[in-house]
Amino acid sequence: MANACMGKGLKLAPKSRSLLNLANSRCIGTTSAKLENYQYRFAIAGGGCGGIAIAAKLAEKYGKGKVIIIEPSSTHYYQPLFTLVGGGLAELQQSMKPTDSIIPRGCTLLKDEVKEFEPEQNYLTTGAGHQVHYEYLIMATGITLRYDMVDGLTEALKYGDNVCTNYSPEYVQNTFYYLKNMKKGNALFTFPTPPIKCAGAPQKIMYLADAYWRNNGVRDNINIQYHTALGVLFGVKKFADGLNRVCDERNLSRNYQRNLVKIDHAKKIATFEDLSSENKDRDDCSYDFIHVTPPMGPQQAVKDSKLADPSGYVDVDKYTLQHVRYANVFGVGDCTNTPNSKTAAAVAAQQKTLYKSLKATMAGMPLKPKHKYDGYAACPLVTGNSKAILAEFDYDNQPLETFPFDQSEERFSMYFLKRHMMPPLYWKSLLRGTWTGPKEIRKGFQAYKEYCEKNR
Repeated sequence: MANACMGKGLKLAPKSRSLLNLANSRCIGTTSAKLENYQYRFAIAGGGCGGIAIAAKLAEKYGKGKVIIIEPSSTHYYQPLFTLVGGGLAELQQSMKPTDSIIPRGCTLLKDEVKEFEPEQNYLTTGAGHQVHYEYLIMATGITLRYDMVDGLTEALKYGDNVCTNYSPEYVQNTFYYLKNMKKGNALFTFPTPPIKCAGAPQKIMYLADAYWRNNGVRDNINIQYHTALGVLFGVKKFADGLNRVCDERNLSRNYQRNLVKIDHAKKIATFEDLSSENKDRDDCSYDFIHVTPPMGPQQAVKDSKLADPSGYVDVDKYTLQHVRYANVFGVGDCTNTPNSKTAAAVAAQQKTLYKSLKATMAGMPLKPKHKYDGYAACPLVTGNSKAILAEFDYDNQPLETFPFDQSEERFSMYFLKRHMMPPLYWKSLLRGTWTGPKEIRKGFQAYKEYCEKNR
């Protein structure tokens, strides 16, 4: 069974054989295996939600031994829960599972990272020196956190007091610790120049902090400031209007086109660049608490490859997710240059398009228009301990609301959806390739809404 799972002409060290047997029908390779070449029909670079979801679909369709996933991490995180962890409403352990445990049956996991892509020769090279040859490549490498792009941020997160970020499992638990100890002063929340993943998260933690400080009677002593490199609070006007109402009601200061460029944790000074000024003037702001959203960028191996566009992201057609130069390469999730919001909801919708697009390419057929990706993304913006605004929208920043009510208003139902329904949906459906977004649900609700309006 091991040889069938691992592909042609491959030799396994005894330790790796036992690992494979323990995995039952899952094939788990490690960097300790003495391998020089892998050959698979489908290679998936990255084991985040996009990579795992499409691997599940392909393994189900094409059988065992056809799909290999290259992913170095031992732990898989449900990152949308990090906001609630930072806000004290969830535990970090609830967001994590061993990577081995979520690998789809029939797939091989190679615990290694990709160092080089050679799309013209149809292979990639890993950090340990292995080569993975493929017929089709799915890029799902995600996006990387660039702490180094803010002067002093790495040191501040490690050694500074009251400097935190929800974007990493390494630091997310610090957020609530510092938040609890904050009694008075300036509380800053930042949003960098895009693209970033989960663009709503920088302000979600602000709302949760505001709620906590109000509940503990110290809010009047704290000056909350939101500093964003963008010119608006949110990119879709309908939802931006709802969020601005929340900010107005709760006295949350918004500062636009201000990009964090430096932190001096010893002096507790944050330096911002004014993107609206011709000379990008800088000014300092003192803080007693600061939540930083770090700049982000493509993985270096992607950026250095022929698969990248000038900005370093995988260069795909935004409707088909097929690479614009290499027909046997596809991309999903945060690593691509599609101009949608980078969220798990976007991945759910994209994986259906990618699967259909890949099958069409294999059959020598064009992708049917109904299967093209429309840019759907969703962001459940938690605005308090029991409220949320569910923003859903497309490439044109037009609302794509699923439910038959105004989703720009705060609702407990949307918080319940975020807190209690989305995590199991992620673990039990999205990662298994069976959740492809709420499009059909939306159609049903809209039909019901139209029926009700006709029969009033």
